[in-house]
Amino acid sequence: MEKSDSPEWDKIIDNLAAEITTRHYSRKTLKAYADWGRKFQGFLHNKPPDELSATDVKAYITHLAVKCKVSASTQNQAFNALLFLYRHILKKDFGEHKDIPRAKKSSYIPVVLSKREIDAVLKHLSYPYDLAVKLLYGCGLRLFECVTLRVKNFNFDAEILTVHGKGGKDRSVPIPQTIMPALTAQFEAIKRLHDEDLAAGYSGVFLDDQLEKKYPRAAKEFIHQWFFPQQSLTVVEETKEHRRYHLHERHVQEALWEAVRRAKLTKRVTSHTFRHSFATHLLQANYDIRTIQELLGHSDVRTTMIYTHCVPSRTLKEMKSPLDF
Repeated sequence: MEKSDSPEWDKIIDNLAAEITTRHYSRKTLKAYADWGRKFQGFLHNKPPDELSATDVKAYITHLAVKCKVSASTQNQAFNALLFLYRHILKKDFGEHKDIPRAKKSSYIPVVLSKREIDAVLKHLSYPYDLAVKLLYGCGLRLFECVTLRVKNFNFDAEILTVHGKGGKDRSVPIPQTIMPALTAQFEAIKRLHDEDLAAGYSGVFLDDQLEKKYPRAAKEFIHQWFFPQQSLTVVEETKEHRRYHLHERHVQEALWEAVRRAKLTKRVTSHTFRHSFATHLLQANYDIRTIQELLGHSDVRTTMIYTHCVPSRTLKEMKSPLDF
């Protein structure tokens, strides 16, 4: 982690990062919590960590809502980051904070594309971005879930894709039949690249958490290779090893932005729009809301219910006796 002008806070942030790593939280969570820790440090002007109290939390969270006018989700993320900091690193009382001003929740309705609009965007995407977007829409993936897919996630015999989602939760979704030839071709390309990497003496792909310590050869095994590998190898500065990383999220976003511009759509489109479209189109096809919840990996059905505002949908089917099927 980057250092500041306060050694005491540097130690706190290092301990925070170590605790998050030990709990196997995602790198995104680590970065977000560390960033909020640094912002909290800046707000308090390097106040010694030993002198922190619940009052400091209240002052900062109130500042975010009243002065910075952040969104409700941003304020909640800051709240959770500081809660983790106080409970697990500082070992201090966090307080109740029921009277803190809360950022106003927006009445957000997701942007949804029609099938025609999706086809128009795909027409302007080249390999491998077209296949990535087809998976975003066809399987309802988040962008990070898509680019971090590995060979082992695909079960072609069962036609099932296992997705490693937010919070380390896995879910299974059907593999779209229409892109099966493209997926098969991608697998052949990965095999060739893997053979080339092995011949060049690479050190393997980057692995999650402590997997490589437990299985030293895993990084070179085919099942752990990225489904969307980065074009070039990455040199690890500390060890000088050559490793393969996955396709970067930013590259997909940039390719998508250009495709949307060329398609001349009138809607604001991001990678997440295709996940919204996946859920909404299933609703339009009268799939049950609980089924859609499972496919999206939502822990709370209320999160999934937002898609009911996008279309005038019906229930899956009127109740029937099995005798009438």
